[in-house]
Amino acid sequence: MSERTRTEAAGVAENASSNSIARNIGAEKTDLEKDELEKQISAIPKGGTGKTAIVAGATGLIGGELIGQLIADSRYNEVIALVRRPVSFPDSAKLRVVETDWSEEGLAGALQGSWGAADVFCALGTTRKKAGSRLQFRRVDLEYPLLLGRMAKRYGASRFAVVSAIGSDPGSLFFYSRVKGEMERELRSLSLPGLHIFRPSLLVGDRAEIRPGEKAGEAIASFTSFLLVGRLRAYRPIAAGDVARAMIAAAAEPDEGTRVHGYNDMMARQHPASML
Repeated sequence: MSERTRTEAAGVAENASSNSIARNIGAEKTDLEKDELEKQISAIPKGGTGKTAIVAGATGLIGGELIGQLIADSRYNEVIALVRRPVSFPDSAKLRVVETDWSEEGLAGALQGSWGAADVFCALGTTRKKAGSRLQFRRVDLEYPLLLGRMAKRYGASRFAVVSAIGSDPGSLFFYSRVKGEMERELRSLSLPGLHIFRPSLLVGDRAEIRPGEKAGEAIASFTSFLLVGRLRAYRPIAAGDVARAMIAAAAEPDEGTRVHGYNDMMARQHPASML
C-alpha cells in the first residue's frame, strides 16, 4: 500500500470516527455505550501542531458535530467546549469543558491563556419557543456571540467562525432573520482578523431534543430538495456535520477578512486537506 493510500485510508477512518462521536454527544447513553465511545476517542491520534479550538454551543446539533470532528483533527491539541450547564462529554485528552454564565469576567478567567491564535467556533442558537421570550432569544443568538467576538478580538484569536442563517437581514420584518442579521452586522464591525459567517437553511441531523416542525420539514425536504436548483440551491437542507466540516476547513484557510458561506460553498468544503 502506497503512502498516499495509507494516508487516505487513515483520513477516512478518522472522519468516520468523528461522525460517530458527534452523533453520540448530548444523548443519554448506557454505561456500556459510554465505555465504547470512550474507546473510540482514545484511539484517535493525538499530537498535532498545538492549535486550540474554542466551541460555543457545544451541546447543539452543529456544536456536537464540531466537538467530534475537532477531537479527531490532528491539527488541534486542545478543544474547549463552552457550556451553560453540566454536560456529559466522552473522555478525551484533548477536550476541556468550561461551564460559563456568559459573563465577560467569567469567560476571561476560564479562558485565560487560551485565546492566542485560537480558532473560535460559535454555534450558539435557540428557538423562540425554547428561549421563552424575545429578550432571551436575543441574548443567546445576538449578545452571547457578540461577547465572544469582542473577546476573540481583544485577546488575539486567529479565526472566528459563526453559524447564522439563510435570509439573515438586520432590516427583515421577521424577528429571527432580523436578529441573525444584527449579529452578522455587529460582528463585521469588530474587524476580526478572519470572520467566517455560515448561512445554512434547514439543518438535518439527530437532535437530543425533538422538534416536530423541523422533523416534518426534513421529511418534506428529502423529497423536494432536488427541485431547488440555480439560486434556489441555497435553500437546500444541509447536514449539521457538513456545516461543521466546512467551518473547520474555512478556519484553516490563510485568507483574512470576512467571508460569507452559503450552501454551495459549504458543500465545496467537504474534503479538507487534513482528512485526505
